[in-house]
Amino acid sequence: MNTHEYMMPLAALAAEHPALLAGFDGVAIGHDTDTRRPTGCTVFLFKHGVCASADVRGGAPGTREIALLEPVNTVSSIHGLVLSGGSAYGLDTAGGVMRWLAERRIGFQLGHRVIPIVPAAVLYDLEVGEAEAYPDAQSGYRACQRAATLAEVQDGSMGAGAGATAGKLFGMDRAMRSGIGMMACVVPGTDVVVIAVVAANPVGDIYAAQSPEILAGARADERGRFLHTTRSMIEAAESGMQHLFASNTTIGAILTNAPLDKAQLQKVAQMGHDGLARTINPIHTPLDGDTLFAVSTARSQTSLSVGLLGTVAAETVAAATVRAAMQADSLPGLPCHRDWRV
Repeated sequence: MNTHEYMMPLAALAAEHPALLAGFDGVAIGHDTDTRRPTGCTVFLFKHGVCASADVRGGAPGTREIALLEPVNTVSSIHGLVLSGGSAYGLDTAGGVMRWLAERRIGFQLGHRVIPIVPAAVLYDLEVGEAEAYPDAQSGYRACQRAATLAEVQDGSMGAGAGATAGKLFGMDRAMRSGIGMMACVVPGTDVVVIAVVAANPVGDIYAAQSPEILAGARADERGRFLHTTRSMIEAAESGMQHLFASNTTIGAILTNAPLDKAQLQKVAQMGHDGLARTINPIHTPLDGDTLFAVSTARSQTSLSVGLLGTVAAETVAAATVRAAMQADSLPGLPCHRDWRV
């Protein structure tokens, strides 16, 4: 299967396959962007609750409520999900999402109480702009207020991707701006859809999928040229560049309407990381916090193998990572792909 034939932005999915969006009824995505730095968060809302799991491949993750997503643990569904900038400070955004959900009585009902379950993951973007400005609980709450359906949500340099950058091995003066990308894949001959949302903030370079072409990375002096982070690391292993690794982490979510349980979703999240490895180099370093969530609305009656869904997820994650670079806008000193290319 050539998945690229079936890969499309969310707006194209809504235009070409509007009926398939019924498989994501009750799902909304919202951004809040703080233009002071910039930074922000991206929130997923699940009105009916969804089954979810996650996989962490980076060595320095910033996460919340990850353990309960393990297949052996009790919680069966989540009600919200947050991707955020701001490093560990950004984990506060989940509290605002909890408050928004609780006000609408969305969550686990325990007597008179409602407890929404809201996992979160953060990326490090404090080197961009004013470090004292970071997403907080109010930011998470505002993102909920601004949430839109999958047919309406936008991507680019906003939300969790507002402060995202790529190519930081040589410092921020060589880096480029990235963002948050969203792509969908319809499994041919079925009603199954796989959607990937990726906030790409790597220390390394972002490549076109299955290609040696760098889209966003460490810039050379000549416009349109790059320093090739991985090659430079290998050739200068004792140069002391490693201290710059802290300014990174790529996070994201995979959504599908296919019926999957927590164990199956964890495998899909694991395989989804292959999409990051195809488009970001290096990835999963000791000071990355690379984390992918996987979510199932179970609205489709079509059962497909986990191997197939994981393969599609990896392709879709790769496409969303590329889109994160392609949709980005420039900042002073941080050009985007379209402004750096010759």
